[in-house]
Amino acid sequence: MISKNWLKKSVLVCGIISLAACGCLSAQAPALLPQPAPAAAKPPAIALIDPADAGQWQSWAKDHGWQVVTAAAASKAIDPRVQALEAAVEDAIKKGAVDPAHVYLAGRAEAAAAVFYTISRVPDLWAAGIALGGSPQAAVDSDRLFTANFTNVPVLWVSAGADDQALAARLKAGGLNLEWRAASGTTNAAIFEWLAKHQRDEFPNEIDCETNSPTFARCYWIQMTKFDVNERNDVLPSTRFKAGTSAALDLGGFGYKPGDPGPGVLVSYLPEKYSGPLKMGDRIVELDGRPIDDARRYIELLSKATQESHAVAMVQRGKEKIRMETRIVLPRRDPVVSARVEAQYLPGDKEIQIVSRTIQEMRVTIAPHWAPDSKLYWNGLALEKIESPGCLVLTVEKELLHAVKCP
Repeated sequence: MISKNWLKKSVLVCGIISLAACGCLSAQAPALLPQPAPAAAKPPAIALIDPADAGQWQSWAKDHGWQVVTAAAASKAIDPRVQALEAAVEDAIKKGAVDPAHVYLAGRAEAAAAVFYTISRVPDLWAAGIALGGSPQAAVDSDRLFTANFTNVPVLWVSAGADDQALAARLKAGGLNLEWRAASGTTNAAIFEWLAKHQRDEFPNEIDCETNSPTFARCYWIQMTKFDVNERNDVLPSTRFKAGTSAALDLGGFGYKPGDPGPGVLVSYLPEKYSGPLKMGDRIVELDGRPIDDARRYIELLSKATQESHAVAMVQRGKEKIRMETRIVLPRRDPVVSARVEAQYLPGDKEIQIVSRTIQEMRVTIAPHWAPDSKLYWNGLALEKIESPGCLVLTVEKELLHAVKCP
C-alpha cells in the first residue's frame, strides 16, 4: 500500500512560488505492477517534471520493465522545464528506448500541479497523467489550464486534502478529463494498473487543443503555425478553466506550502534581496483578527477577497507576536488570447473535418490509413481528393483554402 510519504512534505517550496517541482522521499518497497512487456517490445515509461523524484519512481518500476524519463532542470521557470521534458521524451522515443503509446506523465506533492500544467501545454505526448498528493490549484492560477487539451489524456489525482474532492469535481464539471481517488487505500499496484489501461494514439480520430502560445501549438496530427486574432469563430469558445481571485498579502514575494499543517502559515521561502518585514520561519497566525489554523485556512480567507483593502496580519516569530500593517492585493490579469483547433476523421465518409479559431495557417499530417481519396474541410472550405499520406501546409487567404506539401 502507498504510505503517506508519497504526499512528500519536502523542505523546498514550489507550489506557491511557481510550478517547479521539489525533492523526493525515502524509498518504498515496490508493489505488484502490471507484468512487463516481452523483451522485444519497447517498455512503457514514466515521465517526471521533477527529476529529483526519479529514484522513488525507479524503485517502484524497475522490477517490472518500466522506464523513467527525466530532464535536467536548467531553469526554475515552468515553461522551459516543460520543453526540456518534452525534448527528453521525444529523444527517448526516437532512440527506441520507450514505447510512444505508453508514456505517462507523473508528479508528487508540489509537482502534482505541474502534471496538469504540462498536459495543458503539451497534450499529445502522454497516454495519461498521474498526480499524487498536492493540488492542481497552482496550475489553475496560471490562467493556462485549457480543459480541451485533456480530451485524450485522462488524469488520475490521488490525494488526502479536505477540499480536494470538491476541487476535483469543479475541474471535472469544467470539462477536465479527471478521476479523483482518496489516498487512503490506494495502492501502488492500483496506480500502475490504472496507467497501463490507457494508450496514446498517434492519430486519434478526434482531437481538441487550445493554446495561448505559439511555442506550445502542437495537437497530435495538427501543428498550428500562424495565428490571426481576426480569424474569429464563435463556435469554438475558450476552454480555459478560470482562476479565482488569487489575492495575496502585500508582504513581498514570500512562499509557503499549501499543505502545511500549521499552526498558521509557515514562511518557507524568501527571494534573494528580500526587503519585506517577514523572516524565514515566521508564521502568519491571524488575518484581521481571524485565526489561521493552517495554510488551507489562509488560502480560504484570501479566496474570498474581491477587492483590494487594508489588512492586519499577526505574525509569530519565536515567542514574539508581531502586528504587521499590510494590504490585500489582487493580481493584474491580462486578457488571455488563445487559439483553438478541433478536428476529427470520419472513417465512413473518409473526411477530415477541422474547425478552428485564431489560426491562419497549420500543418496537417495525413495518416497512411486515411489516404487515398480522403476529403478535408477547414472551417467549411474544402480540399478535394487527398491522394497520399504525409504533411500538408494549409493556409486560408481571402476565403480560399490553399494546400502545399510541407518542406
